[in-house]
Amino acid sequence: MPDPVKTIRRALREGREVSAREALALTPLLPASLRDIVEAALAANVAAPSAAAPAPFACGILNAKSGRCGEDCAFCAQSRYHECGTPVYPLVPEEAMLERARILSEHGVRRMGIVTSGAAPSEREIDRICAAARRIRDTFPIALCASLGMLDAAKARRLREAGFTRYHHNLETARSFYPAICSSHAYEGRIATLHAAREAGLELCSGGLFGMGESWEQRIELAVTLRELDVDSIPVNFLMPVAGTRLGETRPLEAQEGLGIVALFRILHPGRDIVLCGGRGRTLGEWDRTAFPFGANGIMVGDYLTAKGNAFARDMELLDVLGVRHA
Repeated sequence: MPDPVKTIRRALREGREVSAREALALTPLLPASLRDIVEAALAANVAAPSAAAPAPFACGILNAKSGRCGEDCAFCAQSRYHECGTPVYPLVPEEAMLERARILSEHGVRRMGIVTSGAAPSEREIDRICAAARRIRDTFPIALCASLGMLDAAKARRLREAGFTRYHHNLETARSFYPAICSSHAYEGRIATLHAAREAGLELCSGGLFGMGESWEQRIELAVTLRELDVDSIPVNFLMPVAGTRLGETRPLEAQEGLGIVALFRILHPGRDIVLCGGRGRTLGEWDRTAFPFGANGIMVGDYLTAKGNAFARDMELLDVLGVRHA
């Protein structure tokens, strides 16, 4: 039987995409042969002729509108179907958006995401977010991402004109597993949003949440779908079970499995940003800096949507190790 690591290294040297079947052949090596997986992930950064190794960076977010979302995503503490004690508030004032941009930029953070709960933004919310974006763009050296739910072409164009350069909209999981996670809107709607953002000239940030009960096959299925969509950045989130959600009793992934996920996404996405986001502290713990040899090149710093992240000081130490300069 062919050595799966050698097969992948050969594919990368030849400049061809690693197939889903080739990636899946690595999974029986987990967690015993993490060193072999690292070798394959490192090869993905250096061996593919068409893919330059992505530079390390940090991003951060502002939870600009929280709670009472009408969607029924099984993991989400902001869904109105779950009783989690999540803070509920409307879109924050423009000055709050600028203040978050100031804090992040002072810490050397390269990108800021403005995130709102709910299926889709209203026209009034788009007006306010775009007004804030223009001021941030003119005041701080930080790129802007939007994560506002479902998007049509007209709203995507408005965001682009206001200064947003990237749109974030996770697929969350594989198409085959999605019905177990969400029934209030279709998978095709998520993909249509990504197409609308791309057509408006926005870069795409889309990834998944892992540890919800999906199989390795489904993780690779998601990775291949994201490759077909040609996304620019892939957030890797690990489930942080929240009491009151349908997944509140789920056991978090172990660090070795989380690292394997990072490695597989790097192998299937040479040259793209692989960003450690929500749940990295819970799943990876002190292993989070180890995730960079496995293929990650970015981290989300500060707090997440409804959960505390690492202290800035700790993340700044990690960025120092990676060579990311900050104030």
